[in-house]
Amino acid sequence: MSDLAPALRRLYERVPRGALLGLDRVHAASERLGGVHRLGRYVHVAGTNGKGSTAAFVATMAARAGLRVGLYTSPHLCRLAERVQIDGAPISDDALADALTRVMSLPDDLTFFEVVTLAALVAFREAAIDLAVLEVGLGGRLDATNVAEGEALTAITRVAFDHTDRLGDSLAAIAGEKAGILRSGRPVIVGRLHPDARAVVDARAAALSAPVIEANGEREALLVESYPPSLGGAFQRQNALVAAAVGRELGLPREALAAGLQTTRWPGRCELLETAEGYVLFDCAHNPDGALALKNAMLGLSSSFTRAQIGLVFGAMADKGWRAMLDRLTQVTGPRVYVEPAGRQAVPVTELAAYLDGAKAKSVPEALISMRQRVGRNGVVVVTGSIFLVGAARAFLLGLPCDPPVAL
Repeated sequence: MSDLAPALRRLYERVPRGALLGLDRVHAASERLGGVHRLGRYVHVAGTNGKGSTAAFVATMAARAGLRVGLYTSPHLCRLAERVQIDGAPISDDALADALTRVMSLPDDLTFFEVVTLAALVAFREAAIDLAVLEVGLGGRLDATNVAEGEALTAITRVAFDHTDRLGDSLAAIAGEKAGILRSGRPVIVGRLHPDARAVVDARAAALSAPVIEANGEREALLVESYPPSLGGAFQRQNALVAAAVGRELGLPREALAAGLQTTRWPGRCELLETAEGYVLFDCAHNPDGALALKNAMLGLSSSFTRAQIGLVFGAMADKGWRAMLDRLTQVTGPRVYVEPAGRQAVPVTELAAYLDGAKAKSVPEALISMRQRVGRNGVVVVTGSIFLVGAARAFLLGLPCDPPVAL
């Protein structure tokens, strides 16, 4: 029998410690675990949006090339094990329980995220992976994932406004935090960046003699055009370009890059599902930049649905730019139902409805059922605003087991 349940209870007791940035604690703990942060080859992906999808593309490409791949992402949609994957599948309950227990047996005062990050590195060493693909949790420079050492290849997908209280209130400041993952002499792949952000990344790269590779080369563009990404939404093309450039720098064969583009699964990211009750579109957009990308991706729905048939189930965290998100999403949706997702402090539904009229639900199931009644069997229910809302909605509609959501 797995010991995962007690391990998870111990882990979640650390949630009140919050998200403490810094590498000293996690580095010292890793050394006590035998230096699990010393990887062989690894890919480290930062970005305001798109880093998870990009990491998933890269991991799939590498697996298609025959490599044994470890993928670490955050947060989880439903189960914590989703954060730690080997060759495209979450690690087993036994392996996760063992890794968590080993880390939590240390005397260090580690945070929730630091424990899970180290547990992933423990699991990767146990699995003897060939390549680790790490998604930054917050920022980059002081994120626990930045403890990694080895033959690094870094990537920065996008830089936009989010977590400004922790990362800075300008694109240049935010870019500086994300550029903290760059390594001396090692290439960095950059996506489409605002000039202010690009200047900071270029300066950091120059100081480290790190070659900068733009993810818009002719070869990548032709590849993505020839093998359209499996993930929905026009914005995924940019993530696919970054992933393709990373794959090329890793020396992966073209067939593996193509297969990775076309077979990657990354639930909850512009994911259109047909359920027994009708269509549901899930997207983890949780900031204005993500909402704009979703809005643009949804423009094509107008050919299949009227505005009255496109219902918005929305909930957001209080520290997000939810007003700008609603302003953008209401341009392509009709009726609205608001709900407060779990995870951390959410915007009260009364405040959402006061800003822009909409119905109020007391729970995610109630919000989904209410919206389906409004748009009917032939309509589409769009669920967005928070990854925690998307996770809860998918779990309810698909009957999936869930661990508690946590914004860490």
